[in-house]
Amino acid sequence: MRSGLITGDKTLAQIEAMREGGKILARILRELTEFARSGVTGLEADEFARQKLAEYGAESAYLTPDVNFPGVVCISKNDCVVHGVPNGEPFEEGDVVAFDMVIIYKGMMVDACVTSCVGGNPSSAVKHLLNDTQKALAAGIATVKPGAKTGDIGAAVEKSLKKSKLGNIYQLVGHGIGEKMHMPPEVANFGKKGHGTAVQAGDTFCIEPMTSLGKGDVNFDQDGDEWSVYMKDGSLSAHFEHTVLVTDDGVEVLTLE
Repeated sequence: MRSGLITGDKTLAQIEAMREGGKILARILRELTEFARSGVTGLEADEFARQKLAEYGAESAYLTPDVNFPGVVCISKNDCVVHGVPNGEPFEEGDVVAFDMVIIYKGMMVDACVTSCVGGNPSSAVKHLLNDTQKALAAGIATVKPGAKTGDIGAAVEKSLKKSKLGNIYQLVGHGIGEKMHMPPEVANFGKKGHGTAVQAGDTFCIEPMTSLGKGDVNFDQDGDEWSVYMKDGSLSAHFEHTVLVTDDGVEVLTLE
């Protein structure tokens, strides 16, 4: 939903490109989640995403030389919380799978992630994990307005996750986005109200709580594919993310259909 007039250092054309790209990304993620049935492999899901990018006239930011990720979508399953590399292992009923993509549309980038349960029949614990991670994302988004601090966003996410008793992955953070994938400011999933960087109308950045049913400690897979990040305790994990725009009187979520 749009809110207010826009100022800041982005042109109206750049902001509109991010709006259009955000809708494309949201659609691809929805279609990808529907495609990811039991028996489908990560490589097949990645190929499906490639086809959709071509169909909608967008590009993958992951394939650019400065990233060089081995796929157009990060596919993180069960205890892999982020940056999972697409592989030939088939999804199974009950798998918790996150699809995370950054796309380029008309020269501007947007980033989003959704997590779901393959087969659509999650256990009560997985329902709690998915629903309450989304609640934490919504709590963070609700704090965004001109003059708000990144610490306000982080504090809202952290408070929500503590109430839900979910593990909070403190080593991984959100980020600014637009002309590049990663830009200032960092947007942590923890913080203190009134602290951090003040955001202004026209700013675009990603809020992305990453959680687990266990503790929040992770291992970076330096000895494996060199991308995947796993929960140290092997617990199930979730990741939800939106790209948002600060407007003159609030916030607009760009990565919605």
